[in-house]
Amino acid sequence: MAIPVGSKAPAFSLKSKTAAGVADVKLSDNLGKKNTVLLFFPLAFTSVCTQEMCDISQGIKAYTSLNADVIAISVDSPFSQEAWAQKEKITVKLASDLNKKTAADYGVLLPDLLGFGSASARAAFVVDKQGVVQYSEQTPTPKDLPNFAAIKAVLAKLG
Repeated sequence: MAIPVGSKAPAFSLKSKTAAGVADVKLSDNLGKKNTVLLFFPLAFTSVCTQEMCDISQGIKAYTSLNADVIAISVDSPFSQEAWAQKEKITVKLASDLNKKTAADYGVLLPDLLGFGSASARAAFVVDKQGVVQYSEQTPTPKDLPNFAAIKAVLAKLG
């Protein structure tokens, strides 16, 4: 069960790999500065995840114009995430939750995904500048996408 609206967002420090090298991605980097959209997705190189991240990449200005940073999190290694991002031209900041702690902290770790073992559910959170969850959604199945219109509406209210 995804953590509810009004909760303090669990802190995290995850790894991201880009052409510039390995970097830390921390929720705390945005606190006091901008809102954060966290998108948990099950696995890189899968059709629905690719569709979601490509759509977000193409429409990223809709989020940045609402003073939001988008971070997409999966249990894949940062190296496979980077290869996927290069192949699919994904520009969203990808973060590796390889140890699955962050998905568990946010209540969106599935114990078994189609026999592949544990992975994050498809879920979305909006965390405000103070670190409080203002939107929380875990989709009914990994094939369903979050309600992006609702996410943008929450961001518009937060300013």
